Amino acid sequence: MQRISPPCQRFSRQRGISLLESLIALVISVLGIMGILGMQMRTLTDSQTATRRAQAIRLIEDLSERMRVHPNALANIDSYVSDFDDEPDPDGCTDSACTPEQLLTRDLGAWKQSVANTLPLGQANVFIAPWEGAAPSQVGVMVRWRENERSTDDAYLNPLDAISASGGATVACNSDEDTVRYTCHLQYISVAARCALNANDSRAYCPRSQQ
Repeated sequence: MQRISPPCQRFSRQRGISLLESLIALVISVLGIMGILGMQMRTLTDSQTATRRAQAIRLIEDLSERMRVHPNALANIDSYVSDFDDEPDPDGCTDSACTPEQLLTRDLGAWKQSVANTLPLGQANVFIAPWEGAAPSQVGVMVRWRENERSTDDAYLNPLDAISASGGATVACNSDEDTVRYTCHLQYISVAARCALNANDSRAYCPRSQQ
């Protein structure tokens, strides 16, 4: 009896499976690495913003101390008003004793120069804060610097504004004329009067603005 052999069965082999799995794993790894890098960049940006804000706070404290030691800061409070673009002379009265007015101009100029040197594109605006009563005793200080991220979305821009006592004018962090966008920090400083002893009646005299 003749045995009939079964027909040969052909098995097709699937090729390229390992390569496809490797590509998928590579894509997942790349996406994960990009996510980690994005998170690190965001952390770095936030850290830089916090550092700049801390520097701005220290600069405003420096101005406050300069006002505190000035012999007649409160009586000359209007002389501290300075726009972002104003550049008072920081080198005045170097060869002779400063008068109170010269000392004020020199302190303000040196302080604004320090703002420019400390912060990227740093600028400062000093204005009289709105007050109730006969004489102002507080100034607002807005320090601004170039923001870390460039954005064309107006909703992202720092909307910080303040009202000045000069006719109710608005001190804006960013304006339409600015070619760069800024991050700002706003703080108010109380200007204290230095009291002097009156030789005639032994009473303390504290100078105040006559406005």
